[in-house]
Amino acid sequence: MPAYVFKGKTRAGSATSGERTADSKDAVIAMLRREQILVTSVKEKGKEIALPKFGTGISSKDVAIFTRQFSVMIDAGLPLVQCLEILGTQQDNPNFAKVLLQVRQDVEGGASLADAMKKHPKVFDDLFTNMIAAGEAGGILDTILKRLAGYIEKSVKLKSQVKSAMVYPVAVISIAGLVVAVILWKVIPTFAALFAGLGAQLPLPTRIVIALSNWTVRLIVPGAIGMIAGIYGLKRWHDTYKGRRILDNIVLKMPVLGMIMRKIAVARFCRTLATLISSGVPILDGLEITAKTSGNAIVEDAIMETRKSVEGGQSIAAPLKQTDVFPPMVVQMISVGEQTGALDNMLSKIADFYEDEVDTAVANLMTLMEPILILFLGTVVGGIVISMYLPIFSLINNLS
Repeated sequence: MPAYVFKGKTRAGSATSGERTADSKDAVIAMLRREQILVTSVKEKGKEIALPKFGTGISSKDVAIFTRQFSVMIDAGLPLVQCLEILGTQQDNPNFAKVLLQVRQDVEGGASLADAMKKHPKVFDDLFTNMIAAGEAGGILDTILKRLAGYIEKSVKLKSQVKSAMVYPVAVISIAGLVVAVILWKVIPTFAALFAGLGAQLPLPTRIVIALSNWTVRLIVPGAIGMIAGIYGLKRWHDTYKGRRILDNIVLKMPVLGMIMRKIAVARFCRTLATLISSGVPILDGLEITAKTSGNAIVEDAIMETRKSVEGGQSIAAPLKQTDVFPPMVVQMISVGEQTGALDNMLSKIADFYEDEVDTAVANLMTLMEPILILFLGTVVGGIVISMYLPIFSLINNLS
């Protein structure tokens, strides 16, 4: 029979722990209850749950699928602990399975679902746990889980749109840069040695390419090290208070990408706040959570300034307008929502509108970027190839 390690409290309230041998975990719990021990955790020896220390390896998509399945099971009337047990054992992601089983153990030990999830902030953020707490307090956990599932699914879609807008051009330019660097590093020196042996008079474009090749051969290793160090330093600077605000402000002011990022920030703000308000979370807590999940320091500061004004008795729309971060249409619609008492519905409509705007903007950006990148790559690679063949054409003309 397997051995189980347990922790609990005696009738006197003192902590106790130990080891028991039994057929199953349930048998251990029953045994300890007969000994008048209130069990807080039971783990099979050798299979203790240990959460990963470096990162979680759990994506937003994993959380979205779990939330949707959880809402369906709760709506069907399954007990909470049983739902967590089923979802934890059937979870494909081993890290997420460990988290869910740990949550199940804490709930089984007497903790609320929200408190159990708060122990894993890298998986369940403030928005998630606050909505779960509101659902437990109001007895509408199934409804809250459905709203959460819808919110996370839309959030995952927004993130994928950001990646589509950012990753494609960056990847193409990076690959092009790598190809050009390899050509200049390995291929061009061969041509340069050939031309030097023939003693041919080289055209200006060829001399420029050979000079770039010589510079690349000498500086490719220091340049690569400097680039890695620069990227690392930029990331560390972005982690600072001032650096993050400067870089995020630059992103918002970029010609095309800045417009897309601003629309994404507005959509995320409206969707998050609408979900929190409709779930019964107080408006001040909702604004604070929304600020933390905004993804941009400038937008976060604007929301926190708005929160201070709301705490002082003002409406949301007036201080939001003073920040000059949100478009006038958004501010006007929020003002109408406050006046009619349907702020959550109005925020949802704004979020739907801006999510559609992001779809259109990303599609237009991709359509615009493809011919520009093709032209860029053709010009660079074609220019190098033509520069290397120009001396050959000159030699052929001289021989003929």
